[in-house]
Amino acid sequence: MITHPDLFIGGTWTEPSDPRLLDLLSPHDGSLLGQAAQAQPADVDRAVAAARQGFDEGPWPHTAPAERIAAVRRLTALREEHADEIASLISAENGSALWFTRAGQPGLTRQANAYLKAAEDLGWEETLEPSDPNAPFRSVVRREAVGVVAAVIPWNSPFSAALAKIIPALLAGNTVVLKVSPENSLSMNLLAQLLEHAELPAGVISVLPADRETSEYLVTHPGVDKIAFTGSTRAGRRIASLAGAQLKRVSLELGGKSAAVILPDADVEKAARGLQFSSLLNNGEACIAQTRILAPRSRYDEVVGALKAVVESLPVGDPSADETFIGPMVRRDQQQRVLDYIRTGLDEGARLVTGGPQIPPGLEGGNYVTPTVFADVDNSMRIAQEEIFGPVLVVIAYDDEDDAVRIANDSEYGLSGGVWSTDEAHALAVARRIRTGTVTINGAPIGFDGPFGGFKASGIGREYGAAGLLQYTESKTVTV
Repeated sequence: MITHPDLFIGGTWTEPSDPRLLDLLSPHDGSLLGQAAQAQPADVDRAVAAARQGFDEGPWPHTAPAERIAAVRRLTALREEHADEIASLISAENGSALWFTRAGQPGLTRQANAYLKAAEDLGWEETLEPSDPNAPFRSVVRREAVGVVAAVIPWNSPFSAALAKIIPALLAGNTVVLKVSPENSLSMNLLAQLLEHAELPAGVISVLPADRETSEYLVTHPGVDKIAFTGSTRAGRRIASLAGAQLKRVSLELGGKSAAVILPDADVEKAARGLQFSSLLNNGEACIAQTRILAPRSRYDEVVGALKAVVESLPVGDPSADETFIGPMVRRDQQQRVLDYIRTGLDEGARLVTGGPQIPPGLEGGNYVTPTVFADVDNSMRIAQEEIFGPVLVVIAYDDEDDAVRIANDSEYGLSGGVWSTDEAHALAVARRIRTGTVTINGAPIGFDGPFGGFKASGIGREYGAAGLLQYTESKTVTV
């Protein structure tokens, strides 16, 4: 069992204001994984004060970009050395299948490298050529840090979410208070240990596991200059309102209900096999999951049959087993939420193709859900409009390409999506019509050099690469 009695505040392990430790239970069987301290408002005060001093009086914002780049490279190297430990911890905490947490480790390196390249290429200070050649002045434009960043992340992919915010914030010279979910106390304390060895100045970074009430205390704290949040749209709306009242900078990566459009010429078997990754990654607990499958009426039964065969072939069970594809939901209430949505689909009149609200045999002691596919779904149904965050797919028929685009766009969300076709140029043309922040063609992975974020209720701002780095800077113009 792992025990973390202290909190990582301003680069130092510190006794928490509340000495009680939270029991961390396995989603697989309810066994005790470890215990960890949880931050309270008094701990937030200390973390923000350390960050404020580190930014206002410390050296970090004034270091050369090359020094900050070197620090992030040290952190990346440390994280790579502990890749197997990270994958195992996240799998144990979240119930994420080990294939998924292991596969994500090289992605973390690519994510970091994209930010590092953007920092190396960015003109941190540039002199503009005047539009009027006779102007008696010149303008110098600087990119400077925003200040103290409150980074608030969810439980489903903690290292990816944390580093997507920490790395660009640090590269830009900000100080950071990272608020993590209680469920991830073990893996995020490991991240804190890596940060401890990355040789950052005092005050630059804190890592606080905490509940929602403490999160709200952090985002409303007067010492915070910017909020970077990943989580539900409901929580994002709340944070946006709080940030607006204080005129704080804010970036929000929120929920999704993404559509995968299977065009009439697609290889249906290939699409179904690809969708097991695009739609059911991380047990379906992923904001980018393509859980609305749009199929042409001319091939509807073929698509439904192919998805049924693939989903029924996926091993469900112990997330630490190499053969497992789908593990348990992170918590018991999340399991019940997903089961309730499955019952809602039945009540709405959708046809159950496979799965259902029964727990997989032999796995009743964990937070398991049977992977489920619904057919004959109308896009107005709740199971087609609301983010379920579990292994539940809905198959929706469309008449023609215009109808497919209309259905894909008929959602309050706009985070991700996919198009499947044997004609890449045609697929790209359809992708251009879908109102969403990211579209993948034929199961291509999401890249880290381009911007990632949402349209509509899926968020504000962008992460990854140059666009993500700029979210943590302010532009200053000096006229000479």
